[in-house]
Amino acid sequence: MTRNKPVSIHDEVHSSSSKEHNESLDIRILTHNIRYATNAPFKGEERWPIRCPRLCSELVFNSIQPNSFICLQEVLHLQLEDILESLNKSSSPGSQWAYIGVGRDDGKQAGEYSPIFYRPSVWHLTRSETQWLSPTPHVPSKGWDASSIRIVTVGHFTHAQTGRKIIVLSTHLDNDGSQSRRESAKIILGEIQTITDTKDVSAILLAGDFNSPPDDGAYQIMTSPDSIMEDIGVKIPEEKRYGNEMTFTSFGYIDNTATRIDFIFSRKDDEVTYRTYAVLANRFDDGVYSSDHRACVADLVLK
Repeated sequence: MTRNKPVSIHDEVHSSSSKEHNESLDIRILTHNIRYATNAPFKGEERWPIRCPRLCSELVFNSIQPNSFICLQEVLHLQLEDILESLNKSSSPGSQWAYIGVGRDDGKQAGEYSPIFYRPSVWHLTRSETQWLSPTPHVPSKGWDASSIRIVTVGHFTHAQTGRKIIVLSTHLDNDGSQSRRESAKIILGEIQTITDTKDVSAILLAGDFNSPPDDGAYQIMTSPDSIMEDIGVKIPEEKRYGNEMTFTSFGYIDNTATRIDFIFSRKDDEVTYRTYAVLANRFDDGVYSSDHRACVADLVLK
């Protein structure tokens, strides 16, 4: 497990009054598997320099809300730097972005990240950690029948203005190993249960690419009656959802079966109202796919 050194909290957070804690708080969370910057693109796939400005425009446009979190998957370090630069170039003074997360291969910069982007002026980071989805979760490792190393990134945040505390997690489960996906879901739910048992937080949000459609074991574990989490995309009535249903599209040729495998989950029984849920487009008039996945976005209010 890799942890960031705790960040000091501003005095106003420590001195937040009960009135402040009773304020409602709007939050937006976006998740997107951006497709790693490959040197051997599939048919129909453009290289990262072509996809980058399109994808960054999506992230900038959909994170104007100051309390936004952006959870990404399949992010190589060079892509991380490009996205952070783009977000910060488009930010107003005093609202710059930062991120948490590490490369899955070595716990530093090698391999894919599942990072979480946030504005430090809005959310104070009190702790972050990376857990490997394997029997040895504290060190870089591959688990069970997984074809790749898999991780979950966990951030503990305190809202600067109100003092409200929330946990955000970003993950990417294995595409090949069904046992790995099931066991990974159990690890993540166990981590969330531990947080619930030991910390007083207003909400817990989990987002990512689960490589698990609704009829697959991992998704069923995540949404079982015994699970502590629920799928926001299901809890929002169908007539109030926006955009597409399927979240994986491919690039139009290989693996060209659309599926719903990207999700945003929220802890059950939190004092939260779900306002919107959307699956965004990943291709427009120019025909260029920004990724082989579509982004999912949810808006919620902490009561």
